[in-house]
Amino acid sequence: FLHNPATVQVGRRSNPAETVTQVAYEVPKHLKLSLLVALLNQPGMESVLVFSRTKHGADRIARKLESSGIKSATLHSNRTQNQRLRALAGFKAGEVRVLVATDIAARGIDVDGISHVINYDFPMTNEDYIHRIGRTGRANAVGDAFSFVCPDEHGDLRSLERFIGRGLPRRRLDGFDYSG
Repeated sequence: FLHNPATVQVGRRSNPAETVTQVAYEVPKHLKLSLLVALLNQPGMESVLVFSRTKHGADRIARKLESSGIKSATLHSNRTQNQRLRALAGFKAGEVRVLVATDIAARGIDVDGISHVINYDFPMTNEDYIHRIGRTGRANAVGDAFSFVCPDEHGDLRSLERFIGRGLPRRRLDGFDYSG
């Protein structure tokens, strides 16, 4: 249908915001929920956006957080529009400390003051990583991005590090039992 089509690409961003501190937590898959709860119980974890790869995973994470006494909500495509709006409003107002979202639902999130982004599931693509961590550190604000990396995701982490041109420091949470 087209004769001599042109492609215009605006604003492809291949580097994360400089104001975002990026850290990788190497953790076995079966300990991810326990590590998440332990991190969320650390001081300074005020407004946290957690990314899950799946809708069911997001629901499971939110249930675990609620049972641990951490107020949370989910944002994904299985939620009605009203449920999504309520979750986002509660998060923006500070009534909900943790919003668990999938990539699809999170594309339109524009919330000021997100202190931390946690990649519970490592992103499928490098661009998804850039987009996810861009939810914190907006408008030159300072933010932290933590990524959980399971042993089978080390190749994905190395690919990301090549993509952004630097390594992510590895961190371990003091007092957390990684052998469990």
